Amino acid sequence: MSHANARLTVHGRRLLVARVIEDGRPVAHVAKELGVSRQCAHRWVQRFRAEGEAGLTDRSSRPLRCPRRTPAQMEQLVLRVRHDERRGQDWIGPELGVPVRTVSAILRRHRVPYLRECDPLTGEVIRASKATAVRYERALPGDLAHMDVKKLGRIPDGGGWRAHGRSEEVRGRGLGFDYVHSLVDDHSRFAYSEILPDEKGPTCAAFLLRAADHFARHGITTIREA
Repeated sequence: MSHANARLTVHGRRLLVARVIEDGRPVAHVAKELGVSRQCAHRWVQRFRAEGEAGLTDRSSRPLRCPRRTPAQMEQLVLRVRHDERRGQDWIGPELGVPVRTVSAILRRHRVPYLRECDPLTGEVIRASKATAVRYERALPGDLAHMDVKKLGRIPDGGGWRAHGRSEEVRGRGLGFDYVHSLVDDHSRFAYSEILPDEKGPTCAAFLLRAADHFARHGITTIREA
């Protein structure tokens, strides 16, 4: 599993390093292919040269020290008041003289469930959270590719109704829609997209073939599921 904010998986970093060091390609070109900045690409290459394979693994971004962090005694007081009163940060903050955002950060840091997930009488968790920190990922590139189409209304030259208001000049001109077709590899998150005129079966099938060819040119030669 990669760092929550990382643009590349460990496999993606290996691809980047191999194309720069082994293939001798410019960092800027490889960075553009993989969807990262040149600074990011240079950082991974430098870490690989300095540390080898170990340099491509994730590191904690937690600072070594945080002198302005809320004292532990105050954190425990916030947690106790939250448990006893079953109130949110907007009430706890003014009650204890602590900024509301600080109270919220303390509750999240200690993984205190949201009030909406709890029984208001007992405080017990009775509802499942909609969010999860578990990030699934197939083992190899090409094991699974996600394909989707996003339908977007066309915007006329000079702007639409948001710029000019709902006047007769911009109402009912029938400009239609654009359809953004995308294919994303589940493991590496490598993606390919095209803007096409519709989302009909033949259009989607032709896009999938072109996307597969693009994947093959970048090392993902087989797509096992889509």
